[in-house]
Amino acid sequence: MVVDDHPMWRDAVARDLAEAGYEVVAAVGEGRQALRVAAAVRPEVVVLDLQLPDLSGVEVARGLAAADAPPRVLVLSASGEQDDVLEAVKAGASGYLLKSSSREEFLDAVRRTAEGDAVFTPGLAGLILGEYRRLAARPVPAEGPRLTERETEVLRLVAKGLSYRQIAERLVLSHRTVQNHVQNTLNKLQLHNRVELVRYAIEQGLDGS
Repeated sequence: MVVDDHPMWRDAVARDLAEAGYEVVAAVGEGRQALRVAAAVRPEVVVLDLQLPDLSGVEVARGLAAADAPPRVLVLSASGEQDDVLEAVKAGASGYLLKSSSREEFLDAVRRTAEGDAVFTPGLAGLILGEYRRLAARPVPAEGPRLTERETEVLRLVAKGLSYRQIAERLVLSHRTVQNHVQNTLNKLQLHNRVELVRYAIEQGLDGS
């Protein structure tokens, strides 16, 4: 699903996706409309602009992340400002791509997002990691929820940046089983998304650094 308030840009993105073989289930221009349509058509990936006439893209991303079966969200924005990037990721976006990216970079980002990867325009990934490190420097309780050995193993690979598909292949598990382990871990830790999960893993020294 494509969400962008600029008709020409929205149509161009939808056309590029269709020509690349993707099924574009909807292309909308407003945030509230996006949330209603997403609930009805259940897209796997949402390509989302941040500047919308009613809700902000961050609010839309947060609403999508709260769905029973949340789609993966790839922000496609003209802004590379640090606050915009961090707020989008904290709201649940899987990746962040600048509109100055090439068609090939965009289509590759959509493919990788669909596979479960976290995708960022070069330069923005370092910004995100820097924020993880800053947050990880904060004091954390000495004791935390007890994770199973398998949940810890999956969490360690998530922190290393592997997609769910790669984790499934590495551990010889199904994609669904990996998703279940991640969801159980989120529930135990009372976290909301992958960004917070990676922060926790870094705090616990599970990222291998």
